[in-house]
Amino acid sequence: MANPGDVGHGRDEADGETVSPSRRRFLSRGTALVGGAMAGGLAAETALAEDPNGPPNVPEWMKAPGADTGAQPYGAPSPFEKHVVKNIPKSLKQYTSASVRTPLQDLDGIITPNGLFYERHHGGVPAIDPAQHRLMIHGLVERPLILTMEDIRRFPSESHVYFLECSGNPDFKAIQAGKTASDLVGLVSCAEWTGVRLKTVLEEAGLKPGAKWVVAEGADSAGLTRSIPIEKCLDDALLVYSQNGERLRPQQGYPLRVLLPGFEGNMSVKWLRRLNVTDEPAYSREETAKYTDLMPDGTARQFTFMMEAKSIITRPSGTQRIARGFNEITGIAWSGRGKITRVEISVDDGRTWQDAGLQAPVLNKALTRFRLPWSWNGEPAIIHSRATDETGYVQPSFDALTKARGMNSFYHDNAVIPWRIAASGEVSNGYPKA
Repeated sequence: MANPGDVGHGRDEADGETVSPSRRRFLSRGTALVGGAMAGGLAAETALAEDPNGPPNVPEWMKAPGADTGAQPYGAPSPFEKHVVKNIPKSLKQYTSASVRTPLQDLDGIITPNGLFYERHHGGVPAIDPAQHRLMIHGLVERPLILTMEDIRRFPSESHVYFLECSGNPDFKAIQAGKTASDLVGLVSCAEWTGVRLKTVLEEAGLKPGAKWVVAEGADSAGLTRSIPIEKCLDDALLVYSQNGERLRPQQGYPLRVLLPGFEGNMSVKWLRRLNVTDEPAYSREETAKYTDLMPDGTARQFTFMMEAKSIITRPSGTQRIARGFNEITGIAWSGRGKITRVEISVDDGRTWQDAGLQAPVLNKALTRFRLPWSWNGEPAIIHSRATDETGYVQPSFDALTKARGMNSFYHDNAVIPWRIAASGEVSNGYPKA
């Protein structure tokens, strides 16, 4: 029965159903489509008859009860999505220094499922019993501490959504080889992290005068060590034990890792076992021989912690195919400086730009999804995205970036990424061939 207070509704005279004007228009269009199909003879009816699972036929999966709800104690994706997996290089031995990429082109939204989160290892993945794991805090502190995981979980907890990105994402010299979005920048992912503020734990230990750095060490076979400025430790740094609502997976540092929002991923030390408060950095392998940026004049930029504004179109992107007519351009943008405020799209190889829509929520130091409706006319095109963050920093072109840094640097390539669309609709890497 219609509500007497409703306005703008009509009644379907055939069955007494109350319908909205928008549904009336949809139904009228549907009637026109049916009429067109009838005018076209028996083609549509024949097509339906040949599709046993399409309406009005009853598909096989409706003819018997489905799987028992207890068949999978830990939920898994549909077997029809088995192609959506991590991008694992076949040439690398995973017990050495190796990486695994997120299939960005197959994902929607901004949160990366735990099973598809990118990985970076320097000595394989240790199997750690959380009951035996300890975190030691020492050095320039008033009260050195050794904490169990139970001790750490007693501190006040927080949850935040942050991206995490490897600074070698991608290598300056490897940009032409990547075929997919994952190949190019798959070493970035985004999750909701839960843990305790590093500041809270350091305050429990009590910082002594002169404390300027905290040297974090992991419990992997590489004993990976990175130096963290005390300012970051007392700002938004976290000691995290959960990711997307469940405990960290072993590949992500179970049972404990440091999380430094906006900083290069290597600094978010996994399997965290020690925090040494010092008056100077450790100058470890991971901040001298590696994770420094070699400049054209032979000098090196060191301690380049911040991940700059960056974006990539994930659909349409490499190895995909589009059809003439309407296509949504969508992708992700992020910045270690804060929120993304603008993403521009060019469909004519950078000659003109237009603003894409930013999907809510737009969060601090998190992936932001952008979208732009586009009608492709079938002609070859090169498409780009360009991000701007809340500080006003604009993602640079590859030419501008390499003019400033040269081609010898391995890290912090945040240049605009082009995709080339052929007349056939096939999408490929748009960087000029060497």
